[in-house]
Amino acid sequence: MNKTLFAALFAACAFAAQAQAVDKIRFGVDPTFAPFESVDAKGNLVGFDIEAGNAICEHLHAKCEWVKMNFDGVIPALNAKKIDAILSGLTITEKRKQQVLFSTPLYASVSRMMVPESKTLDTTVESLKGKTIGIVQGTTQAAYANKHWKGKGVNLVSYQNDDLAKQDLALGRIDGTLQNAAAAQFFFESPSGKGFHLTGTPVEDPQVFGYGASAGFRLDDAALRDTVNGAIAGMKADGTYKKILDKYAKYGLVDPKQ
Repeated sequence: MNKTLFAALFAACAFAAQAQAVDKIRFGVDPTFAPFESVDAKGNLVGFDIEAGNAICEHLHAKCEWVKMNFDGVIPALNAKKIDAILSGLTITEKRKQQVLFSTPLYASVSRMMVPESKTLDTTVESLKGKTIGIVQGTTQAAYANKHWKGKGVNLVSYQNDDLAKQDLALGRIDGTLQNAAAAQFFFESPSGKGFHLTGTPVEDPQVFGYGASAGFRLDDAALRDTVNGAIAGMKADGTYKKILDKYAKYGLVDPKQ
């Protein structure tokens, strides 16, 4: 047996032994962020993160338990050990790296402004002066808006979740809301999203948005993070990951390594 094959078999056996120790993973999720996570008409959790999380648990022969909460509460819940991991559109940023460990990136997408279809609005400070823009607490979109627009004549309104921001946009209480473009594209397929569109140029700031989104773990729980990374590697090797990603590619989701 050559050394390369022996090393691969040894690593696989080591991972299997480690994975057997994981009986259950409690994932924290805010189910108001389709196509990443939402609740369908039957009350079931659906979306990319849900499918990816369930596939991870299947690879580990573990039970997935989904704990619903507002996005701004996922990191506090993680550190309070109310959940074992976050899988809820969690973008990898340097600031968040101070609070959580990240798994292998699962996908990447851009952020743009969403407005009523009768209006246009760019994402520059000049075009936003005097406008009221909705942002969702704890998101990278909120971090971007607070960094680049706050105190520059742009009125920022903060919401606990994305549904509330969209409701106010529909009622005309705000002029626009900074959105993950994939989430917006999914929203446009629903009856509620027919009267809106994305406008302006995508916003960019590597310090805010980082690159890609993944699962998040406690800083002292590298063992679980490494176990999940092993499962993700297995999903990529057997085609499970590609099958899930291809299903959501129409929303602009890509493999961060592409």
